[in-house]
Amino acid sequence: VVGTGRPVLMIPGFNSAGETWTDTCAALQADHVQCHIVTLPGFAGQPAATDASRGAWTSDISDRLLAYVKARKLERPVAMGHSLGGFLAMDMAIKQPDALERVVIVDSLPFFSAAFNPAATAQSMQPIAEGMRSQMLAQDAAAFRASLPLNLRGMTRDPARAEALAGWSLASDRGTSAQAMYELMTRDLRADVERIKVPVLVLGAWAAYASAGATKESTASVFAMGYQKLPGVRIEMSEGGYHFLMWDDPQWLQAQVRGFIASPSVAGR
Repeated sequence: VVGTGRPVLMIPGFNSAGETWTDTCAALQADHVQCHIVTLPGFAGQPAATDASRGAWTSDISDRLLAYVKARKLERPVAMGHSLGGFLAMDMAIKQPDALERVVIVDSLPFFSAAFNPAATAQSMQPIAEGMRSQMLAQDAAAFRASLPLNLRGMTRDPARAEALAGWSLASDRGTSAQAMYELMTRDLRADVERIKVPVLVLGAWAAYASAGATKESTASVFAMGYQKLPGVRIEMSEGGYHFLMWDDPQWLQAQVRGFIASPSVAGR
């Protein structure tokens, strides 16, 4: 917990440590923000949630985050999540529409698989996700380490940050990582986001996929399709940042967040 003032719950992404948000939190201190920075169970050296239902890990974790908000008596905090963390922030706002004041989602979608296959459904992705989960669990330590440079390509422009990501991945519980990835590929919240009743800001990245033909406009359309059932959602795209926008385009992200959380709430949302 850093600072005093308006509570902002900061949720990192897949295999990531809470340090993902250190610079963003520091920048928000001038706005009298109290950062509640979490590291999720099983990631970046944290013990796995062994008592969680392994068949519903993401739902269990969003329940735990809501329980944290209640236990700490946080008065309708802002929830800000990156990637998997953004998915969890969505899940929180869907489950308890009155628990949060607003939501910031950094490079995340209600259904990840649709970003690569617009025709994908949770059912059609299940065998593919099961194969990926089995492959992740079957890799020995050497094979997993060797796969990291390819898996982390396009995450950040900063080689030093990429090294930190590799370290966090190696320190993460493989079972937790495999289950989280499986659920991201098979859980579809696109219809459920209409139950979110607070303002939502989505910050997207596209530049890492420019070599594959992606453009800012084409990626923005993917985000718009993903969130089409969330009226009033505000979607902004970074000009050049990769997936970890808080590192690659920090001034832009900080300005977007500061402006959004300072703006008046829209009635009924």
